[in-house]
Amino acid sequence: MNHKYIPHTEQDIKKMLDTIGVSSIDDLFREVPSEIKLKRDYNFTNSLSELEVTKRLQDLASKNKSSDDLTCFIGAGAYDHYIPSVIHHITNRSEFYTAYTPYQPEVAQGTLQYIFEYQTMISNLTGMDVSNASMYDGATSTAEAMMMAVAKRRKNKVLVSKTIHPNTLSVLKTYAKYQGVEIKMIETKDGITSRDDLEDKIDNTIAGVIVQNPNFYGRIEDVESYVDLIHEHKSLLIMNVNPISLPVLKTPGEIGADIVCGDAQPLGIPLSFGGPYIGFLATTNSLMRKMPGRICGETTDIEGKRAFVLTLQAREQHIRREKANSNICSNQSLNALAVTVYLSTLGNQGTREVALQNIKKSHYAFKKISALNGFEAVYDGPFFNEFVIKSDYDYNTIKNTLYEKGIISGLHLGDYDNSLKNHILFCVTEKRTAKEIDHLVDVLGGLAHA
Repeated sequence: MNHKYIPHTEQDIKKMLDTIGVSSIDDLFREVPSEIKLKRDYNFTNSLSELEVTKRLQDLASKNKSSDDLTCFIGAGAYDHYIPSVIHHITNRSEFYTAYTPYQPEVAQGTLQYIFEYQTMISNLTGMDVSNASMYDGATSTAEAMMMAVAKRRKNKVLVSKTIHPNTLSVLKTYAKYQGVEIKMIETKDGITSRDDLEDKIDNTIAGVIVQNPNFYGRIEDVESYVDLIHEHKSLLIMNVNPISLPVLKTPGEIGADIVCGDAQPLGIPLSFGGPYIGFLATTNSLMRKMPGRICGETTDIEGKRAFVLTLQAREQHIRREKANSNICSNQSLNALAVTVYLSTLGNQGTREVALQNIKKSHYAFKKISALNGFEAVYDGPFFNEFVIKSDYDYNTIKNTLYEKGIISGLHLGDYDNSLKNHILFCVTEKRTAKEIDHLVDVLGGLAHA
């Protein structure tokens, strides 16, 4: 035995190498460029006590700065919202906190019930008939929505507004590339989807039109003004939405959307350096059987008692592979539970209050920042909790100055579009106080005197 934690003997290794036809361990990694290979021993110290290991790991972890350490003004798909403490207490209960989601109805009524409640709440929030039992994240749920439209309409062309998040678009293109779907982009006008360009491009060959609301630039789209146009061409309207905005905006169901998707991270899921998050997907009764993943239903047992079961599972593990729209497996169940607890804790009044605070505080910050010398508003129109500011100063100077003052700057849109250099997408959630916003404004205003 060569190593305490590696049980293979030299004979074991030689036998495995002979079997696969290579002469050495190095041959296994010959595709890895030599300049990125580690050419020394690992820098491990001698054995440490548990106390020393804990301290060492804490020191390493403390090098990461999170929204708990800094005041966060960045959003763009991952948002720093308040998370009620009850969520952590419930999701950490041993009956829920498991590496695997039990589905067998005779042993998993608790799991099935909260999935059912989650679906019901998402349906109510979006104004749609039915929701499935969650998806990986907002980007993949949007891609799954696209494939639903393609399957339902039996057409392989989709229109996507350029106001969608670039990362979501990247996932859409990946799905489309390997599914033979053609994506055409709709131009923007003043930071929202161009109706004129939509009119030019839509025809009866389009399976679906995908619009994000509020969009990547924070602006609220006037989707209602062109929903009839989409339906006149037998196309489906797919709306990617921020769920925290829905209590104060007209719901996708009221607008006439056919499929609603997005990321439920704002509903009680921590930022966690990027995940895991949870996508959601809701639709109409007529499209229910095209939904990926699972749908949990309510029924009664042989004694007439209320019970829950998985009802529809239109995926390749349950139906013939060639009939499946999707092979998605996860239902992100623990995060679905967190969303369920969040929505049930806040209720209708609480979620509406959160949404209103996002609007009021972001608009307060918008007015203050856009009034500063060297900063100006880019768009003039309704927005929810994000807005774009153009600056005369270099973005890196702004970012570094804010960081030195304990503030995370907004997102630099120039990283996604060369024409938007020094354009910053700021986000203000209900967590930000007037004092924190004023501090941000003071630091930005101080750049003129630096």
